[in-house]
Amino acid sequence: MIEAAGALFRFLQLASNMLLIGGCVFLAIAEQTFAGSGHPWPTRLKKTFPWLALAILIGLFGLLATTTAQATGVPENAWNPQAWLDFLQKTRIGLIWVLRATSALVVLAIVLYVRNASAARWRYVLCASAAALTLALGSLASHSAAEEQALLVTLSYAVHLIVASAWFGGLPGVILVASSSAGATTGSTEERARASDVLNRFSAMALPTMIVVVASGVVVANRMIDTNYAGLVATTYGWLLITKVTLLAVILSIASRAKSVWVPSLKRSSETAVAAGQKLRAWVKVEFLLAILLVIVATLLANAVPAKHDVIDNWPYPFRFSIDATWGDWLVRTLVGVGIVFLMLTASTIILGRRKSWKASWRIAVPAVLGIFGLAATFYPIAVQSYSETYRKTPVPFDAISIANGVELFTGNCIPCHGPQAKGNGVLAKTLPKQPVDLLTEPHTAMHTAGDFFHWLTYGRFNGIMPPFGEKFSEEERWDVLNFLHANSRGYQSRIITPRILPEQPFMATPNFSYTGHDGSSGTLKDFRGKQAVLLVLFSWPESRGRLDQLRTAAATITGKNTAILAVPMTDLPPDELAAIVHDMPFPVVTQGAREIARSYALFRRTLSIPDLFGEGTRPKHMEFLFDRYGYLRGRWIPDGDGSGWTDIAFLLQQVTQLNQEREILPPPGDHVH
Repeated sequence: MIEAAGALFRFLQLASNMLLIGGCVFLAIAEQTFAGSGHPWPTRLKKTFPWLALAILIGLFGLLATTTAQATGVPENAWNPQAWLDFLQKTRIGLIWVLRATSALVVLAIVLYVRNASAARWRYVLCASAAALTLALGSLASHSAAEEQALLVTLSYAVHLIVASAWFGGLPGVILVASSSAGATTGSTEERARASDVLNRFSAMALPTMIVVVASGVVVANRMIDTNYAGLVATTYGWLLITKVTLLAVILSIASRAKSVWVPSLKRSSETAVAAGQKLRAWVKVEFLLAILLVIVATLLANAVPAKHDVIDNWPYPFRFSIDATWGDWLVRTLVGVGIVFLMLTASTIILGRRKSWKASWRIAVPAVLGIFGLAATFYPIAVQSYSETYRKTPVPFDAISIANGVELFTGNCIPCHGPQAKGNGVLAKTLPKQPVDLLTEPHTAMHTAGDFFHWLTYGRFNGIMPPFGEKFSEEERWDVLNFLHANSRGYQSRIITPRILPEQPFMATPNFSYTGHDGSSGTLKDFRGKQAVLLVLFSWPESRGRLDQLRTAAATITGKNTAILAVPMTDLPPDELAAIVHDMPFPVVTQGAREIARSYALFRRTLSIPDLFGEGTRPKHMEFLFDRYGYLRGRWIPDGDGSGWTDIAFLLQQVTQLNQEREILPPPGDHVH
């Protein structure tokens, strides 16, 4: 009940604010043209302004009441003034509400002045500007303001609302002009000419207005969807967005017809002008009703959970579209190219049909047939099978603990078929009707979603050739196996990483880990993001003794370059050996979490010169990884394959300095695979 009331008040203040802005803009455009004509429509329009300003205030107070009840979880606080006051004093949204209410009071005062003052364009501009400020302040409490790039998205959202108001709020004025002048059978040619001039000016303003509305809407929607494009057809936000775009498309088609046919006809013969005026009046009313429905949808959209934050637990379709999973096939690329050609022909025949004045049946049939062929040829080849779990988000983080557990589960259950490195070359592989796929060197984890793999692990695949593990593994264990497969595939992709970093190319996201050091320090790899680069040293004892001594000597210089050092033993060490290592060590040697870290990061051991693809693989005795301060693996040194590498401390410091000079290029890597 509270949510429904909140949506109603939100619509009331939004629609009233938009109508007030657009009404003022329309009067600024039109009133001077009708000065001295005696038409009552400007007065009728201005009489609505005080009521609109009052409705804004009522809507804001209603929002305060419902938001307070929702924030406190106590429905009775919706009519508790003391709870309102606490909400206003203690929350950021409360402060924004105070600013909006103050601005709305200013708007009411300006409206009362404008209503009783003589016509002047600057007064309407002042009123529209004050109302626009009230509307813009509301964007500070929207989902946009909570985004990482809050300034850009919030500004885009505010522009979207204000510019849309100039069009939406101007429609009542268009209806009044069309009703009082353009469609009147008794109207003079001069009156219809005035109406035509005014409506032409409004139409000329509407075109760039819609361009800005669409462009700003794309910016906002892109941030609310992010990469979750499946959410467009599987979440409340997505369906509302599609509804909003569909309504806008219908509205634009009506507006286009009005601009190109009905408004120009007002200056023609009396009979033609009257008919055009009647159609204009009728269809603008339809346009206005659709616009009201669009604002209702926009209100619901603003209150819906953004698609990128919504969870698609059950994908409702048996297919999805995926370029990643299909584009490697030349036939797919060919068919998609043919489809695009057909779609281009569709657009061409629409234009040609209008210019050549084809019969209506041909103008519809030819583009329809071409369009159907084009859509089928474009989308059918990139459709792949999907499951209810296809877009399910991974509840288990992509971290060293999960991956280490996944390694054990894979080793104990999957090696006979998939092979020790998941290359699809297990001892039983050749005896199976369908050989297991190569999950190491082939990009299957990138081609399919995490949910796809979860479904296959749960229910099996290929009619039982791959058995189901839904009863043998818990849900968390299935996600652990999936995290291992992703880490294993990324480890193979990391073979191009060398001791020399690739400038401005943070492409490799690696698993997070937790640790406790010998010196009592503890934390996670994520803790260093935005603060320091990290040199992760995986060592063996005594093989790494010389390198650890070198790092002990150079530690102050390295840490002075805003780089933390973490040393991780690759095997369990006896207490006496550990004591010898950590003695006077100026950086943490990990004592808890080392096993999981070593097991996970051993997957990132391959190099171009040592691909290590056969058998169980070999683990180097020593490996070092360099992370930038945004969480990406940028450099790696393995003495067995990279030579002297970072034993040259000056060279290592050069790489660190280069990383520290880089700006943030990509957002930090996510905590889960997708």
